[in-house]
Amino acid sequence: MTEILYEDNHLIAVYKRSSDLAQGDKSGDESLDTVVKKYLAAKYNKPGEAFLGVIHRLDRPVSGVLLYARTSKALERLNAMFRTREVRKTYLAIVKERPPLEEATITHYLKKNEVQNKSYVFDSPVKDAREASLTYRLKGRSEKFYLLEVELHSGRHHQIRAQLAYIGCPIKGDLKYGYPRSNEDGSISLLARKLEFIHPVRKEMISITAHLPEGDIWSHFVNSV
Repeated sequence: MTEILYEDNHLIAVYKRSSDLAQGDKSGDESLDTVVKKYLAAKYNKPGEAFLGVIHRLDRPVSGVLLYARTSKALERLNAMFRTREVRKTYLAIVKERPPLEEATITHYLKKNEVQNKSYVFDSPVKDAREASLTYRLKGRSEKFYLLEVELHSGRHHQIRAQLAYIGCPIKGDLKYGYPRSNEDGSISLLARKLEFIHPVRKEMISITAHLPEGDIWSHFVNSV
């Protein structure tokens, strides 16, 4: 079973490793939502399949906080909160190049190519492109790399990967967006670090934080976050 970061009657958040599949695809590999359903059915002795609502997704090579709804009420309300940007989403990214500024909000237009499973970035609106905005902050550096904290203001396909690459800072290991070498474990050095939101039922502030991934590269930045 994967690591549980938060659990109550309405929500469950797990730690997604970079090798985990967030939701079933053509690979046929067992996905995290299936694993979590089995866990809930066993823990609460539920007959049949436990309800689990998929609220958001993380790309397979990305690690970090993945949130699911355990009730239809929570699913409906959280879907609305994600749409209206009431959920604060914070990521950490390791890049080789220093960003142009130590802190900046950048806005572009992203157009997804379905065949390539890749998003292309434009400075101004083009047909079928969607506005994408994020704020990055330089949080630390090692001998060879920089650590960026990224607050995501929209939820576009491959948004952080595409936008950081566009400003000359492709994420370590991300071959699809221009980094020259892959990471040995197939991951990219991007972590969904934290989700913050008002609980959809109890109406209290919830903050769920993921630990840094294991590995030498992340260990250089333990004191920066």
